[in-house]
This record gives sequence, structure tokens and C-alpha cells, in this order.
Amino acid sequence: VTGLPIRHVGERFQRSNDTISRYFCKMVTIFASEPFYSKHVSLPFASSTTTVHPKIMRSHRFWPYFKDAISAIDGSHIPASLPLHDHAAYHNRK
Repeated sequence: VTGLPIRHVGERFQRSNDTISRYFCKMVTIFASEPFYSKHVSLPFASSTTTVHPKIMRSHRFWPYFKDAISAIDGSHIPASLPLHDHAAYHNRK
């Protein structure tokens, strides 16, 4: 949940990295399994109230990338990193 490395989680709960990794894999398997996933995860339908902002729909720059997007959970953050050779192109960007 916090995006901490296994090492930090292991220190917090006083367990080895191997134990933390093993239980993390078990939890991912449980969350992705059919009984849990089908009961607790629901994707928005096309008739949902979540629509793409008109500014994005009219933009030739953004629409090709967002036209097939379903939606995102509010407040979700996905850590991403660029290859080292691309760092200069994105320097000082948000």
C-alpha cells in the first residue's frame, strides 16, 4: 500500500525479506483469484457516469492515448521510471 521496498516492510514487521516476499505473492494470488476478484472488483460500464473530459476528446494530441481508457481509481499512484537514456528529455517535468 505504501510503496515501500520489501526490505523496509521486513524491518517494520521484523521478518525476513523472503517471508515478506512469499506472503506478498500469496496475497496477490488471492486478490487475483476468481472468488475475490469477481466479488470485489467491478469495472465501469460504457453507460457509467465517468466520461472523458471534452477537452481530451477534442484534442488530436491526447485522444489517441485515452480513447480506450476505462478509468482510474481516484488517488491511485503507479510508480514509473524511465530508462537512463531518456532522463534528459523529461528533466524538470511533473
